[in-house]
Amino acid sequence: MTEVRPRAALSAALWERDDEVAAITRAVDILCADRSSPGSLLVLRGEAGLGKTALLAETRRIAEQRGCTVWSARGGETLRTVPFNVVRQLLQPALVSMLPEEVREYLGDWYDIAGPALGVADPGDRHADPQGVCEGLVAAVRRLARRDWPLVLLVDDAHWADQETLYWLAEFAERLADLSVLVVVARRPGEISGAGARHLDAVAAAADRPVTTLSALTPAATAGLTRATLGDDADAAFCREVWAVTGGNPYETVELLAKVRDSELEPVEAHAGELRDLNRSARGGGLVARLEQLGIDATRFAWAAAILGSDITVDLVARLATLDHDDAVRCAELLRTARILTPPDPATGRTGPADLEFVHPLIATAVYNSIPDALRRAMHGIAARIVTDSGRGAAAAARHLLEVHPDDDEELVWQLREAAREHLAVGAPDAARRCLERALEEPPRPEVHAQVLYELGCATFLTAPARTIGHLRTALGMPGLDGDRRVDAVVRLSQALLHNDQLEEAVRTVEAEATRLEPGPAQMRLRTVQFMWEGIHAGEAASPGRSERLAELAATCTGRDNSERALLMVRAFDAMMRGENAEEIVEICDRALVNGRLAPGLGWTDSEWGVELLLMVADAYAYTDRLDRAESLYNEALHAYDTAGWGGGHLALAHAYVGLGHRRRGRLTEAEASLRESLRLAERVGRGLPLYWTATCNLVDTLLARGHVDEAWEVAERHGFAPPYPSTIVLPDPRSVRGRLLLAVGRTKEGINELEAAEKAAAARGHHNPVHVFWAADLARALATEDPARAARLALDVRRNAERFGTDTALGEALRVAAALETGRRAVGLAAQAVTHLESSPCQYEHAAARVEYGILARSVPDLERGLALARSCGADGLVRRARAELESASEPR
Repeated sequence: MTEVRPRAALSAALWERDDEVAAITRAVDILCADRSSPGSLLVLRGEAGLGKTALLAETRRIAEQRGCTVWSARGGETLRTVPFNVVRQLLQPALVSMLPEEVREYLGDWYDIAGPALGVADPGDRHADPQGVCEGLVAAVRRLARRDWPLVLLVDDAHWADQETLYWLAEFAERLADLSVLVVVARRPGEISGAGARHLDAVAAAADRPVTTLSALTPAATAGLTRATLGDDADAAFCREVWAVTGGNPYETVELLAKVRDSELEPVEAHAGELRDLNRSARGGGLVARLEQLGIDATRFAWAAAILGSDITVDLVARLATLDHDDAVRCAELLRTARILTPPDPATGRTGPADLEFVHPLIATAVYNSIPDALRRAMHGIAARIVTDSGRGAAAAARHLLEVHPDDDEELVWQLREAAREHLAVGAPDAARRCLERALEEPPRPEVHAQVLYELGCATFLTAPARTIGHLRTALGMPGLDGDRRVDAVVRLSQALLHNDQLEEAVRTVEAEATRLEPGPAQMRLRTVQFMWEGIHAGEAASPGRSERLAELAATCTGRDNSERALLMVRAFDAMMRGENAEEIVEICDRALVNGRLAPGLGWTDSEWGVELLLMVADAYAYTDRLDRAESLYNEALHAYDTAGWGGGHLALAHAYVGLGHRRRGRLTEAEASLRESLRLAERVGRGLPLYWTATCNLVDTLLARGHVDEAWEVAERHGFAPPYPSTIVLPDPRSVRGRLLLAVGRTKEGINELEAAEKAAAARGHHNPVHVFWAADLARALATEDPARAARLALDVRRNAERFGTDTALGEALRVAAALETGRRAVGLAAQAVTHLESSPCQYEHAAARVEYGILARSVPDLERGLALARSCGADGLVRRARAELESASEPR
């Protein structure tokens, strides 16, 4: 049993908390010992009243005693719908102490991304990417922490924190290893579900030690606390009854003892029976009854304070409770005396203009729940008006607007739509969704109903594509969406269907809408989107005549507007996949650009056209040996998403295609680094999505090129790189890569089967590009011994397709395959031709492989040495080992 020691009543909640205080002290001492010490995280869990807040206060005392900077924040039950509420509390004290230019300097490139979420910068016009905003907040704390070391962050009542803060906290907790910060989080068990619960679980998983679960006081500790508060003459029976009545809950024990002292009740057994009535007056219905005894004005004041929830000032409460100033001051004093409200603790460093706060969240909850439902809703409406009149904007009033009773209020619908726009601009789509869903309950006027549904569909697009589908379908079935807005809704619906793995339905949706329209830019946009979705569909077969129709339509396009440019991009990609003449493909790509650059409105962060379209033109350049243009576009995408703070799927795709560019160029080490980063980001977005396949497929292909076969197999196994394949096209062809992998690990029969499956899929789609879909080359090599006739036919097909396509890479690779199937002078001659073509190709890995192979066949030491040097520069370790072995063999005496 923990030893009971006399303490002052003010530290009552720390009784029997010696172990917890010792752990906190150790963590603070480690933090202060070395600026390079890793960050740490402690999680305190306990029911209401068990002393979590007191332990955080003790953490502050210990930390400040050692010279630490301490920032703190607290979740609120009625504030959970306010995005970034808790993280703003945490960081704003540091930010408001700076000059505006200092804030911009410390946030750096993240200022325009994280600044609006923190309330220190105006939001832009675009929808902010939630992942990017989260990354910006992580970066903000990192930079501020370096300035304010040693830094301690305290988060109380985390179970009531807003979802955006919890998302940030989970991300930040994972990155503490290289940041010298101590984070202490206090929460109740339960109280939260869904995404918020998952984020809190992730925080707990990142903690340095198991979660500390607080327990109630023992009878002995309760007796010690009772005597410390009421005097040593409190008898044992009275002390036992205090414990029985409160269950050892420290908060309830302190409150009960305060009432015993105020009532001048003698702490003896004869009065123990009165304790239960006194305890009931401290919480729940008893608290409400006690509040009513203070009078109607004090009750209204307390209700108004509970509605406000935070930043409670006497003047603001007076306006909400319709009290004059003198009466409000009198009520505030009554509620302070009754231990319902208290002045804020100045040590917390809050920046809001607050005069009061509730003594404990339990009291705030009890008061809020005591407000009659109709009156509570009406008071929220008044509070919303007060906030709006103060000039703080619709988003600040939104939490009150959400609670107002639906009443066919046109202005309320407008305010909620404005609030949703503001939420989206700071990266809080979930908050925007709540506003728009509430607007639909009002309901909106018939002429704007479809507009609200459209906005709701846009708000849920990144987080819940299935919901987006329902909202947009309903909107399109109603009057009110016309012209460009209707076309945009159809395109967004098709994108949501694509992301929900309903590609065929996406195609049918845009096709049906295009059929309704007269020829013109709108119809052209829809036709282009239709061709685009069909072009990336990896189904069994393309629709009959699709490529011919696309080529015929593109032939009329000069690139005079973005609809025509978009169609040209789709046409170039289709031609590349089919293996048509590379020079003609490049000419089509060039027509789709303006002076070699993407046209305004067709940028990587523009919303009218999807990222898939821009990747099409970049990929067409990449596989036609115009790697300089492809890499320029890939890097432009990466820079655009970094600058805009788009840290989710868009950034994962950008890293994947930068990696693909490195792989095509032959920079295998750089390719691997980019692809691993892409896969890390893709894991956050979700497995099974096209971007996840793109990252995994390219990483496996790169590791095989490096000669890291075991590592490639491990990546494939860990990330599910195996059938069934996604419904969208992935570059390079995943079946071909999977077949190559199986051959490399010695599973020859399975590898041949996989490559034959790739053959069937490519034939059905008309994909004959020998560089992107390279199954035939590997299958020919695999069959060289057991079926040389078929291998020869395959090699001939590869060469025909390469000659049709016409790039040096395709021709060189085809000649490498032919050389591998020949012997003697014929093999040497073909290998020499392969080197000639690949020497002119931008693909240095393939050039290195051709050099080594020619050096072996021709017994040419200079070519082996040249191949070895190229392989080293590429990071192709397997090829390096092969070249070295051949050189050593060549130097041995015969």
